Amino acid sequence: MAQLSSTQRAELERKLNGLRTQHRDLDDAIDALGNMTVQDSLQIQRLKRQKLQLKDQIVRLENSLVPDIIA
Repeated sequence: MAQLSSTQRAELERKLNGLRTQHRDLDDAIDALGNMTVQDSLQIQRLKRQKLQLKDQIVRLENSLVPDIIA
């Protein structure tokens, strides 16, 4: 992978922080729905799926920010 410029790196870090915030927000929403007397299982399942997709995006961005190390 090519070396990232400081601008590209800053952009990826900004996007990564936004995704982490969304991930935490979904976690809070899932907890709130789970604590309700009448739970909406379908909605909880959808939020969990979104959370997993965000986690995948976070991992991909984190991997792109870590330089390749030649052993």
